Amino acid sequence: MAENAVDQAEPAPAVRPIWLIVLTVFLPFAGGYFLSYLYRSLNAIIAPDLTAEIGLSAGDLGLLTAAYFFTFAAVQLPLGLLLDRFGPRRVQACLLLSAAAGALVFASGDDIVMLTVGRAMIGLGVAGGLMASFKAIVMWFPPRRWPLVNGLFLTCGGLGALSATTPVEFLLQITDWRGLFVGLAAVNLAVVLAIFFIVPERRTGAEATSLRDALSSLGKIYRDAYFWRLAPMSFLTLAAGLAYQGLWAGPWLKDVVGLDRDAVASNLFWLAALLTAGFALNGIVADLLTRRGISLERVIGVGALLFLLSQVPLVLGWVPGLPLVWLGMGLLANITALCFPLLTDHFGPSLSGRSSTALNMLNFGCAFATQYAIGAIIDLWPPVAEGAYAPEAYQVAFGVVLAAQVLAWLWFLRPTR
Repeated sequence: MAENAVDQAEPAPAVRPIWLIVLTVFLPFAGGYFLSYLYRSLNAIIAPDLTAEIGLSAGDLGLLTAAYFFTFAAVQLPLGLLLDRFGPRRVQACLLLSAAAGALVFASGDDIVMLTVGRAMIGLGVAGGLMASFKAIVMWFPPRRWPLVNGLFLTCGGLGALSATTPVEFLLQITDWRGLFVGLAAVNLAVVLAIFFIVPERRTGAEATSLRDALSSLGKIYRDAYFWRLAPMSFLTLAAGLAYQGLWAGPWLKDVVGLDRDAVASNLFWLAALLTAGFALNGIVADLLTRRGISLERVIGVGALLFLLSQVPLVLGWVPGLPLVWLGMGLLANITALCFPLLTDHFGPSLSGRSSTALNMLNFGCAFATQYAIGAIIDLWPPVAEGAYAPEAYQVAFGVVLAAQVLAWLWFLRPTR
């Protein structure tokens, strides 16, 4: 274990009926994470509307979508300090107010600047969706169940991604994308009220930690060799999954496979359904295997390798291999989320907020760079039609992303003292 003497020991999870913890802790935070993934994935469906109405290029679309990840990543380090100091309930409720305001700004946007500001505010507002929830899980659930509860919780994000496909396409027959975001702002506010008034308050064990000691602990985390063994594979794997599922799978299906809008939405629906199943399956399989003596590191390594292999048909433009792409990307895109319980175990519960957000900052910083870089690379080729791009442009962009993941996976295999 790494040093964790900087903070007081975090109290053991409270002895409460599990059903009560699920109702008053798990579900309210799950609502926030559901919204996080819904916001994150919407642009894959509304991209044609934004392109037609606002006149966006591939680079503009990539930058607009990536703005969410930029503010999301930027707030992660202070978020970790706040979670360990003030607890997940108050921090998450306050942050989600920014997301509601951002949805209203986005709904009123009529140029790339206004849309980007709204998207950035949303990213800031949902930045604590997963980390605050992981902190709450550490505080309320027993350690032996963290991988399982984390996996089940992540399933709620998959449901958000699922809702951003065919259900959103249906709603767009009733209203436009602006009305959709106004409705999301109202739902967002309801989740804020649920978290603030339903989730019980509980001491984190780090309230008395000075700012100097808290910052010192961040330095120890970022100097830790074990942290850097996990980090590259974590942030590159997650960034690839977010880039494809959140935006680029949609344009690829239209431009390379030649699908119409309804068929694109249907494919994204099944991808999101597999993603939802993968969240739960990863947690359940990890729980079963670790109880049988197989290390969580090995589970992550094998899952990441299969995720790499599943992207090969996508890079080659091999359309018959599309089911393999969706299976791998859906079931395994978030396999490296299992790194979070590894870090909590390594650094100790009192540093769980800081160690998780230290990694999550890199995860979403890389997601921002990857999302934008794919669009920038695609823009190097001239459009083959209005709003359509050359298959070889996608091939090169996706190939660069895959090559980076391979290098990170090989680094993960390197033993660390």
